Amino acid sequence: MKSFWPKALAIVLAALTVYLAATLTRSCTRVVNLQTTDKIDGLLRLVERNYVDDVNIDDLIEKAMPKVLAELDPHSVYIPAKDLEETNGELAGSFSGIGIQFTIQSDTIYVSNTIHGGPAEKVGVFPGDRIVTIDDSLFVGPKLTNESAMKHLKGPSGTTVTIGVRRGNEPELLPFTIVRGSIPVKSVEASYLIDGKWGFLYITKFGETTYAETLLAIASLLQSGMEGIIIDLRDNTGGYMGAAMQMLNEFLPKGQTIVYTEGEHSPRHDYKADGSGTCKELPIVVLTNERSASASEIFAGGIQDNDRGTIVGRRTFGKGLVQQPFEFSDGSAVRLTVARYHTPSGRCIQKPYSSGDDEDYLHDILTRYDHGEFFSSDSIRQDTTETFTTLGGRTVFGGGGIMPDIFVPQDTVGYNDYYMALSRSGLFRTYTFNYTDRNRASLSQYTSMETLLRYLKTTTLKEGFFAAANRKGVRQPSAAERAEADERIETVIYGNIIYNMLGMDEYVQFLNRTDPVVQRAVEVLANGESRPQRN
Repeated sequence: MKSFWPKALAIVLAALTVYLAATLTRSCTRVVNLQTTDKIDGLLRLVERNYVDDVNIDDLIEKAMPKVLAELDPHSVYIPAKDLEETNGELAGSFSGIGIQFTIQSDTIYVSNTIHGGPAEKVGVFPGDRIVTIDDSLFVGPKLTNESAMKHLKGPSGTTVTIGVRRGNEPELLPFTIVRGSIPVKSVEASYLIDGKWGFLYITKFGETTYAETLLAIASLLQSGMEGIIIDLRDNTGGYMGAAMQMLNEFLPKGQTIVYTEGEHSPRHDYKADGSGTCKELPIVVLTNERSASASEIFAGGIQDNDRGTIVGRRTFGKGLVQQPFEFSDGSAVRLTVARYHTPSGRCIQKPYSSGDDEDYLHDILTRYDHGEFFSSDSIRQDTTETFTTLGGRTVFGGGGIMPDIFVPQDTVGYNDYYMALSRSGLFRTYTFNYTDRNRASLSQYTSMETLLRYLKTTTLKEGFFAAANRKGVRQPSAAERAEADERIETVIYGNIIYNMLGMDEYVQFLNRTDPVVQRAVEVLANGESRPQRN
């Protein structure tokens, strides 16, 4: 019996200890009565007042906002105040700066072009100049980035920036004090006639001035004898839906549907052509690829569903969600998805996504590439359960971008292992940059793509390039490899120099001479086949 009591006492003490520990824990737990909608605010207050370490609540909120929105869809985003002006400026008709185009070469800002009539040109900054100092501070070195350069060169209109420029063999830096001004942002990067009658417009985004730029370009092309038009929306990731709708209005007869939008808190709204368009009978072909998105898809879908023109190229990205901006008092903003847009036939071309999982969504283009979609229309996976009918009775599908009427695979001619080794080496850019820099004075006498190209073909450019490749240690190709890649290499070399000297418009004209998608579009127009026929 004596041995029983110590054991019993031990059990009672253990039970008492557990009870007291549980009671103590409950007494330290503070129950906070919160409504569901107050939980986030309450959580932040709890952290601020009770967390074991010091916490920057503002920083915590900035990090949390994108994660909350990511649970909705891939296109609802948070924009911090520090980034909002730059983000909006991408689609605005202008921004404030000094008016140069630049690249970073050998850890130095190199002026590739000056904007005609811009602040930098007015004070005498030339293409080929190297910016070495900004506001008396040395601005060169391995840490130099495009972002840091733009941050120092951009600024409010009317403010000044002083730059020190190294020019050619000048022994001293040349100082320039530049008053920042409004610099136009172009959407229509190229506009010209092919074969004297087929207009070509390369539109890189849908911004505030896109519609006006397009009207001016079309008017000029019509005056020059345009009989049909190619609108190139490849790699155009979108922008303002309104700009795409205005452009569609130019091509559609009165009463035809442009697009409609609808959401849980946004009643259906139909947008119709008002009949005031100047191009309602003009033959049209639209070029698309896997990076054509959003407003580009609105335009392509409106043309396709109304059987107004032909879509040529590859399947578009598949973004059918409409974002509305909401700004906060601290200067930050949210772009929140408020509706889906539907093409005239009723299809929403938004590709599938999983809330909170952006990785697969963002890698979709790589998945398409791996599946062979870029090279064969048979490899394209469309949702055939979402079937719709165009105005003329053709079948189209929703749920994953705009499928072109005429598929043209990605051009892979010349893309062999040797070409890819050259591309990875960075030699294309550095070699053509240095060539342009050394020969700018003599090259400047050639004022068109045709005349400059004729001259370049008389030089030993390619031989010099291959010699530079040898010095850089790029592996020696076989004769067959060199022959297979030769034309592709020549195109890149000549194209880079044309761009360096003459800008985007002439560069696009040069590339289009051998572009199979553009060639197919011209063929469609020349054969009078721009209006699709019923299946």
